[in-house]
Amino acid sequence: MTLRSQRFPVSLLPILLGALAFLLVIGPRVLDPTNIAWLGEGDAATHYMGWAFFRSSPWTFPLGMNPSYGLELGNGIIFSDSNPLLAFLFKPFNAWLPETFQYFGLWLLTCFVLQAWFAWKLVGLLTPSLWIRLLGTGLFVFSPPMFLRMGGHLSLSGHFLILAALYLALRPGLQKRRLAWGALLAATALVHAYLLAMVALIWLADLASQAMKGRLSRRDALIELGGLFVLVAFCCWQAGYFSVGGGTVAGGFGLYRLNVMSLVNPSGWSYTLRDMPQGPGDYEGFNYLGLGILMLAICAGVALLQGNTGLVNAVRHRRLLLWALIGLTLFSLTNHLGIGMQNVHYWLPRPVELVANVFRAAGRMFWPVFYAIIFAVIFLVIRGNKPRTAACLLAMTLVVQVLDTRAGWAGLRQSRMTPAASSWPTPLNDPFWASAAGHYSKVRTLLPQNQPDNWLLTSQYALTHGLETDGVYLGRMSDRAIERAQRHAEQMLASGQYAADSLYILDPGAALQAAKTVNRQTDLLTRIDGLVVLAPGWKTCAQCPPFADETLDMQVKLGERQVFSRTNAMLANGWGRVEDWGTWSEGPEAEVVLRIPPEARSLSIEAAAFVQPSHTRQRVEVSINGIAALATQFNRLQDNTLELPLTAAIRETMGADGRVRVRFHLPDAISPKALGLGSDERVMALGLKSLIVK
Repeated sequence: MTLRSQRFPVSLLPILLGALAFLLVIGPRVLDPTNIAWLGEGDAATHYMGWAFFRSSPWTFPLGMNPSYGLELGNGIIFSDSNPLLAFLFKPFNAWLPETFQYFGLWLLTCFVLQAWFAWKLVGLLTPSLWIRLLGTGLFVFSPPMFLRMGGHLSLSGHFLILAALYLALRPGLQKRRLAWGALLAATALVHAYLLAMVALIWLADLASQAMKGRLSRRDALIELGGLFVLVAFCCWQAGYFSVGGGTVAGGFGLYRLNVMSLVNPSGWSYTLRDMPQGPGDYEGFNYLGLGILMLAICAGVALLQGNTGLVNAVRHRRLLLWALIGLTLFSLTNHLGIGMQNVHYWLPRPVELVANVFRAAGRMFWPVFYAIIFAVIFLVIRGNKPRTAACLLAMTLVVQVLDTRAGWAGLRQSRMTPAASSWPTPLNDPFWASAAGHYSKVRTLLPQNQPDNWLLTSQYALTHGLETDGVYLGRMSDRAIERAQRHAEQMLASGQYAADSLYILDPGAALQAAKTVNRQTDLLTRIDGLVVLAPGWKTCAQCPPFADETLDMQVKLGERQVFSRTNAMLANGWGRVEDWGTWSEGPEAEVVLRIPPEARSLSIEAAAFVQPSHTRQRVEVSINGIAALATQFNRLQDNTLELPLTAAIRETMGADGRVRVRFHLPDAISPKALGLGSDERVMALGLKSLIVK
């Protein structure tokens, strides 16, 4: 048997390990390319929607433009996080692909396999032992931060790109250096901007280090720097990075940070360790090492104290890489330093903060340091112990790591093993929608914005019927384009003149404005399947069916529980973005409007209250149709109920249509920022969860 034939079975070990870990943590159902059931919510939904629109759109130049998904607000496929690398690969075969096709399951499998492969290469720099390499590889694979991203931010699951960069920076040779770094940087640019920033910094540190040591001539270093910079810029251009202008800068730096306790805070990923308190945005800095790695770190510390491990000498030869990792750590911590719930702020110049907000989720930038820590721990255990002892330590900690982190990844597997489906359910069942699709070429939202409340319903409807839409969710949009679109929308609402080729889905505020100016002789303004629709020219269209009941208010039946964990037509004004549990009020006043049956006698509202140890009450004053109904206060965050009696005086104001306007006055509304709880400036008081008419 030749040396090459001996190496082939060995090279399969990390591949098999990665595949087995994938089947254990994620499960096989996501590999069905026609199964999109697991992609139907949150960020994963826009990943799929971006690809679904892109695959059927004509080719553009740059290649990554996706004009049907976002229109003039922004439409680069990189900003729907649809993984341009795979989108470019599969789009040429669109005619041969099934009608429903997703590649995100294949991507997750690739992430596991390549995470194992590059971890295998990294540990191979430390030892020739197959068992030690395999066990060390397993510790890299069972990475809580990587698994967490597989719950929604699918492109950010590509942590193998970071391991590949660390391997190239740590390997002793220079073989095919430009080709290796060029391929890695180009691929990373076509996956995600955050990963590109991390990989590029490691490359620059390595390039400078090799040049300073004289292993690369100044000429070769400059050629590599210039050539790979041009390559990366070209890939970014083609993926659509430059399509939003100043929209790449967004707020959040300092909120989405790395908490100092993140490495040891399980945040639900341990059966053994207790969760620690943290700030509202610290989830983005989730970097829990895992109980197994923490146990191994104690063994590594003992080996370090015993000396003769060679770690200090190894670090000395990679000083610039060390400085790069320190820089990433400082950036991740931000100038709003968090230690548990304690905050320490230090001043940064405004221009520096603006640049930092390009990568506002700063806590993610710690990932290379996270993996460098794991590498250093394994390094110390291998160099500080005999091979058999090191293998036993690695085996025990790997078992602990797998079993204890199951507290987190068991839920991930459950969400990915939902029953397969090639479509998502939709409440848009009225025949109107099919008729409208034959009459309009675009479906728009008013007011235009990124991630409007009904973005998924809107984009799903547009995709099904081959329409273009601006009702989308993108990571970044052009600020100027949004400003122009909103000014134009305000002009349309004020004048009652709308584009003839567009169907409009209106938010509550826009609906109130449109009702004042709409041309009832030509245009249809009504509520259909829970959405407020404005259809220009509908009433003069011979093929368009008429509507007898044109009303904007939502009819609620007795005993029917209306939840606010999804967009609800009752939310008139004063409410923020709908979240998984409900929606917070924004400001001191808020309002809901609905229609109820004449036999109704009360409204029961389940609510949360924004109370904190430093802000212990929220007063709530409620009026219905202008008549005082209730005055109370809440002193706890959850399990609050508002019982609103519909007195005879109130029922007299309702009219024949049963319309009620419930207004909340909230004098104790306050922002988390004002309480020293991060940089969230929303002025909150009452959180609506559900409403029942009794």
